Amino acid sequence: MNILARIQDDIASVMERDPAARTWLEVVLCYPGVWAVWIHRITHWMWKRRLRLAARLLSQICRFTTGVDIHPGATIGRRLFIDHATGVVIGETAIVGDDVTMYQGVTLGGTGKQHGKRHPTICDRVFIGNNANVLGNVTVGENSRVGAGSVVLSDVPPNSTVVGVPAHIVYRNGQRVLITDPHDVKDPLSDALIALSDRVEEMEGRLGTHERWINPLAAEATEREAYRIELEQRRAYVEMGEGI
Repeated sequence: MNILARIQDDIASVMERDPAARTWLEVVLCYPGVWAVWIHRITHWMWKRRLRLAARLLSQICRFTTGVDIHPGATIGRRLFIDHATGVVIGETAIVGDDVTMYQGVTLGGTGKQHGKRHPTICDRVFIGNNANVLGNVTVGENSRVGAGSVVLSDVPPNSTVVGVPAHIVYRNGQRVLITDPHDVKDPLSDALIALSDRVEEMEGRLGTHERWINPLAAEATEREAYRIELEQRRAYVEMGEGI
């Protein structure tokens, strides 16, 4: 596909996915996310030909102009739509497939200083909500959705929806995924719930042990109290008889 056809393809994809886009001229003039993708194609071409300083300089100019920071080494597929654009960061070894949609504040970042593949792979037709973070060498499968504000630290299967910090699956293949075990959600709140549940189980065990000792004693005390009351009643009857 030649450059002109690729540009037309990008514009058509924006018109299809964004109801606010009214004309192709508006997309060309008013969509910094589209500019960022076009400039990245130039910087990526330069990067592969080892013009790396020039590529980085141009990418920084793009960053200041559009608010989008795409490393020239990142691999970007066709029809990437970055809506609103501001604050998007895509790392050097990230791979983005075709027909991906990202909103503002999305980060495809790394988690350490290791070399090699250290950024995410985003497969075709993935939707990533605003301010979501996908970190490390993880894969988000085809047709999946990452909820706004989520932090993805592990692979996401295809056709799934993930939310949370860290992200966990709530829908898969159109079916709701119910979380029945707090261990399945690895966040600070679930850790607190797990600790609380373990403590409750421990206290219930202790209470059960105490009850096995207390119940016989309580029964014995009840019998003694009943016997004492009976004796007092008999004594009262005797005293009443003597008085008569």
